Amino acid sequence: MNLLSQLGAELGAVFVTLLSAAPFIAGYIAIILLCALIWQTVKKFLTPKADYGSLKTVTFGDESAVTSNTVASVVSIVLIFVLWAAFTGSKLLPSFLHAPGAFEGTGEFSYTVTTPDGQTDDATVSVVVFPAGSDVDAPEVDPGEGFAKNDSVAIAAFRSELLRVDENDEIGRDQDAVVSAINGVAVEPGSVVDVGFGDVEISRRGTPNIKPSGGMQMEPIWLPAPEAVWSRVTEIASTGFRNSTLAEHLGFSLFRVVVGFILGAIVGIPLGYAMGLSNWFRGWFDPIVEFMRPVPPLALIPLVIIWAGIGEVGKIILLFLAALWIMAIGARSGVSGVRISKVHAAYSLGASKWQIMRYVIIPNSLPEIFTAARVAMGVCWGTVVAAELVAAEKGAGMMIMTASKFQNTDIVIMGIILIGIIGFSIDMLMRWIERLLVPWKGKG
Repeated sequence: MNLLSQLGAELGAVFVTLLSAAPFIAGYIAIILLCALIWQTVKKFLTPKADYGSLKTVTFGDESAVTSNTVASVVSIVLIFVLWAAFTGSKLLPSFLHAPGAFEGTGEFSYTVTTPDGQTDDATVSVVVFPAGSDVDAPEVDPGEGFAKNDSVAIAAFRSELLRVDENDEIGRDQDAVVSAINGVAVEPGSVVDVGFGDVEISRRGTPNIKPSGGMQMEPIWLPAPEAVWSRVTEIASTGFRNSTLAEHLGFSLFRVVVGFILGAIVGIPLGYAMGLSNWFRGWFDPIVEFMRPVPPLALIPLVIIWAGIGEVGKIILLFLAALWIMAIGARSGVSGVRISKVHAAYSLGASKWQIMRYVIIPNSLPEIFTAARVAMGVCWGTVVAAELVAAEKGAGMMIMTASKFQNTDIVIMGIILIGIIGFSIDMLMRWIERLLVPWKGKG
């Protein structure tokens, strides 16, 4: 029952998080639909293309008629950066495009103290909210004549501060005095009162907790602005990180991926061909491949460390295993997908088994193998980053892990962006190689 209650609480927290994100998701979807509508309107005034796709009378549901819209791709990337800049107060955008930021400035509120014998007195609190990273002292104020003394407090933006009334007032909690009202609004432990520049919440012990408005922008420690990340990129590219340049970190990661992938392809492709052409090899290796296929490469990290240590050999072995099963399954699927009519036609023309292999099976299985290669490269690139989180001196994953320990979010985001760009570039390179080497793909 405890487990069910815990799972229920976790699901409830996830549901609440999704609900809080729902307006942003709905807004993003609305922007997508609006951009699509604008583009469709603009496209009506453009000169229509005179290519094969434009001549089709039925395109809905025809996958060959659906291609990536370049305008949509550009708008999508630009929009992501605009939203990033808007919710971080970036200087790259004019201020009117910024999301509401955290409150910075001065404000005040009053609180009422009530003693056990019914006496009451009011005091005013002057609040200064300063930008995070700055150092500002609380202003001096006249304490006043009553037993509740005026006070002041300085709070960094995005932070909150407890107002220790006992340290200032003549009659405090040790004499059973309580804060009974904020700005004239009666309060009790757990109450929250809006004071204009933020909220004042009464803690369970009766202490006012001042929370200036955080706005909709993200705190830099959670999400820095784009220019801060770019500044970090140029800094690390010139001065390096942990005694290695940025090019060295990325080069080591790429080297590990390429070597691991090539080894996995060298072993996996012949294994897949053997499984696709021989009942004996299919029966022998199919249980092993199907058993290892769903095992995530990250689960093998402890075993690889035990076997090969934490050096380069261990990382390459892990990447080899990540690519091996994918390439074997891709080659096997490619062989199984060859049309039997082509094999029969080759036999009828007197082709030998080697000629059928050379001119029928290999060419027709290459599209499946290249698809598997793209998947394997993606898996290897994601795996090497995780592998570098454990005992690596160089690599993109090492940069991210080290930066996270010191809350250098700009370096973490920089690493994530560079990893994504390199991964995307690798995929585009493999697509280009596929078009070059397998021009007959999709043409029967």
